[in-house]
Amino acid sequence: MNFFNFDLKKIIMIGIVLALPLISINMQQRPQESNWLVKPFALLGSGISQTFYGFSHGVTETTAMYVNLINIKKNSEQLQSTNNELQARLEKMNELTNENDRLRGLLSFKEQTKMKLVAAQVIGRDLVIDHNTVTINKGTTDGLTAGQAVITTGGVLGYIFKPEPYTAHVMLITDRYAVVDGIVQRTRAHGIVEGKSQNGCTLKYVEKTEDVKEGDLVVTGGLDNIFPKGFPVAIVESVERKTFSVSLKVDLRPVVDPYKVEEVFVVNQASNEDFGNRFAPPQAENNEAGADTTVAAVATTPAPAASPSPSPTVTATPKPKPATTPAIPPSPAPSPSAQGAAQ
Repeated sequence: MNFFNFDLKKIIMIGIVLALPLISINMQQRPQESNWLVKPFALLGSGISQTFYGFSHGVTETTAMYVNLINIKKNSEQLQSTNNELQARLEKMNELTNENDRLRGLLSFKEQTKMKLVAAQVIGRDLVIDHNTVTINKGTTDGLTAGQAVITTGGVLGYIFKPEPYTAHVMLITDRYAVVDGIVQRTRAHGIVEGKSQNGCTLKYVEKTEDVKEGDLVVTGGLDNIFPKGFPVAIVESVERKTFSVSLKVDLRPVVDPYKVEEVFVVNQASNEDFGNRFAPPQAENNEAGADTTVAAVATTPAPAASPSPSPTVTATPKPKPATTPAIPPSPAPSPSAQGAAQ
C-alpha cells in the first residue's frame, strides 16, 4: 500500500519510463523531419537568441554612432581649422596683391615723371581735431624740408610743415591752415584752395563771372613751384553765386582720401613737370580736340581778296615805293668824324 504514496523519486521514475518510448519513437524519424519534442526548446532558444541579438546590435549601432559622431566632430574641427588657415592665407595673398599693384603704380609714376621724388609711407595720423595731418617715415636725414609738396599717384595730399630727423608731419589740404594755388581745368579760372573740414575744401577768390560747374576738376596752378602744374587737387561739389559778393563760393571734394593713403611721394623740383591736360576727363579732351580742329579749319580757310588800294605798297611797278619809306624810321645823318673814318 506504500507504493501509492507518491514522492518525488517515484514521479521521476514514472516520467523516465514514459519518456523512453517516446524518445525511441522520435529517434526512428527521418533526419529531415522536425523533432516535435525539441520544438518548444528551439522556439524558446530562438526567441532568447533574437532578443539578445537585437539588444547587442542596438548597443553596437549606438556605440558606432557615438564613435562616428566623435570622429565627425574631430574632422569638422580639423576642416574648420584648415579652412581658417586657408582663409587667412587668401586674405594675406589679396593684401600682397593689392600692395604689389600699388607699388607697381608708384614705380610707373616715378619712372614717367621728370620730377625728383622721394617715396615714403604713412606711419601715423593726427588725432587732434584742430589740425588734419599725417606722419610719414622720412625726415631731414632723407633731404626733406618744410614746404615740400606731398602727392600720390592720383592727386595732391598736402605739404610738409614740420620735418624731423627720421619722420615728417604732412599738413593735408583739408586743414584750415592749408592753401594751394588752384585752376579750374575746364575754364582755367584761378583761385586759392583752402581747407574747410576733414573731408572738404573750398575754392576762394574766383570771380563771379567765371564759368564753374559742379563736377569740374580743380588742378594745381604751379605758381608757387611747390606742386607740379596741372596735378589734380579736388572736384567741384557745389557752386553758389551770392548777390552781394564779388566772388563765387565753391565747395570742393579732394580727389585723394587722406584717411586711406598708405604710400606717398615727396616732390623735389616741381617746376620740371607740367601735366597739362593729362588728367582731363575724356569729354573735356574731346571738346578741346574739337576746338583745335575748328581753329585749324579757320586757319586754313583762305582770306577774302583785299580791295584795290591806292597805296603804292601793293603796286607791281619796279619803281621805288615811296609809301614804304615813312614806315622805316629815318636814320640819323652821319657825323663828319664818321665820314672821315669811312673814307
